[in-house]
Amino acid sequence: MKTKIIEETDLSDAINSLKKGEPVVFPTETVYGLGASVFNPQAIQRIFEIKERPSDNPLIAHISSLEQAESLSENLPPLFSILAKRFWPGPLALVVKRRPEVPAIASAGHPTIAIRMPSHPTAKKLIEEIGPLVAPSANLSGKPSPTRLRDILEDLNGKVEVVIDGGDCEIGIESTVLSLYHPVPTLLRPGKITREELEEAIGMPIALPSSVEAPLSPGMKYRHYAPKSPVRLVYHIEDLKGPFILSPFLIPGKTVRPLHMKVLYAQLREADRLGVSCIEIYCPPSTLENAALMNRLLRASGSR
Repeated sequence: MKTKIIEETDLSDAINSLKKGEPVVFPTETVYGLGASVFNPQAIQRIFEIKERPSDNPLIAHISSLEQAESLSENLPPLFSILAKRFWPGPLALVVKRRPEVPAIASAGHPTIAIRMPSHPTAKKLIEEIGPLVAPSANLSGKPSPTRLRDILEDLNGKVEVVIDGGDCEIGIESTVLSLYHPVPTLLRPGKITREELEEAIGMPIALPSSVEAPLSPGMKYRHYAPKSPVRLVYHIEDLKGPFILSPFLIPGKTVRPLHMKVLYAQLREADRLGVSCIEIYCPPSTLENAALMNRLLRASGSR
């Protein structure tokens, strides 16, 4: 299969591919997604095959309207409306009860479905044309998510029909995932929208998931965001050895690359291109306090 790269100004090739059941790579404000209609189980199966993704790792449905959310879930709880009004469109996915019409493969057989409304105009146009799209990140399973065209082609060139080039992603890490299916709202994956912001919006505490419960969100079970090169988290400057160091600020006497969410995955992929023996990531207190960034760093390093 030859992969066709198209611009955002003409989405006809992408729309045609989606209509015939071929997944398409499209940009969002978080990372690039590999999308297919949520109501097409064969197309969803293709996503799992293309990504080499375990079948028990659920997907997130992307919508462009609240009416579409109602087509995916029944009896939406009151907190859903509060959070949607506050944070949508944007990088927040809400886990709710799945309607029977939604294929079980979309949520790895769970009775739930994660839903979010992306703010990226290209994603919105595709969803308005096709309907809700399930879309994990457009990379081979386990690798750093793609935030640039180069990253996508590195993993999926020749495996998908169409890639929409939307430039570099604005945020650079995946969405926050909050479960409203649990008895108490539960943060399944941290992201740019913080736990504190969510608690302020709903006026109640948010729980963290148990380590033994079923993963209702991507990013909970498997090693994720991981380059080929081993990742070593370093908490004291004097322990940095190099040669490839990521740091949130300059360090006298050391050659460092910037550490922040927007470029994290691009930097990890660059380390693999260079074939470095180890990636060192300096984690001062300011980084330790960033739950979303630390979640990705711990996963990338194989830690918990």
